[in-house]
Amino acid sequence: MHVVIMGCGRVGSTVAHILESHDHTVAIVDQNPEAFRRLQPGFEGSTVAGVGFDRDVLIEAGIERADAFVAVSSGDNSNILAARVARETFGVDNVVARIYDPGRAEVYQRLGIPTVATVRWTADQILRRLFPEGAETEWVDPTGTVQLAEFHVSNGWIGQTVDKLEDASGARIAFLTRYGEGVLPTSSTVVQDGDLVHVLVNTDRIPYVAQVLAKDPEVEI
Repeated sequence: MHVVIMGCGRVGSTVAHILESHDHTVAIVDQNPEAFRRLQPGFEGSTVAGVGFDRDVLIEAGIERADAFVAVSSGDNSNILAARVARETFGVDNVVARIYDPGRAEVYQRLGIPTVATVRWTADQILRRLFPEGAETEWVDPTGTVQLAEFHVSNGWIGQTVDKLEDASGARIAFLTRYGEGVLPTSSTVVQDGDLVHVLVNTDRIPYVAQVLAKDPEVEI
């Protein structure tokens, strides 16, 4: 893929190097040419100095052949404007924008522009570790119908298999986080102490699933 990134801060430069390590081509745009110093020696992508929502700047970065666009500058307005230009003017379907204001992030998410609300995500993760009960939404599809959520699981589920969690809750276990790493479970994967359980579920069933997983499983006699 060819990916255009707006913003050569710590996030933008890190994403650029990761993409390049996976054999994708990258062009990175920033208003400040000094920002390109964050790129590691040996970076083979292109750098373009300019405003990331300017048509000519984007064309120079290869937006017309881009498969994806990432907006991670320090400004919410710039990021969302650039994301809209990439999608609506140049027809790039795969667009992601970083938005610091969580309220605005939710609005643009519902408009079909995937967003990463940095402050909200960090705060949620901290609170989740402090108070792990209930469900915490991690992703919502643009229609609001399906969510990926992290659920608190009762200690009674430790030692039980993933298929038993799914049978009891009627939801799908998407993955587990175990010792800080993602694990794609099979039906026979056993839940361990400390696992974080991430579930795909219809939005209207979240209260029910949370209730089921917060209680110990029923004992078969």
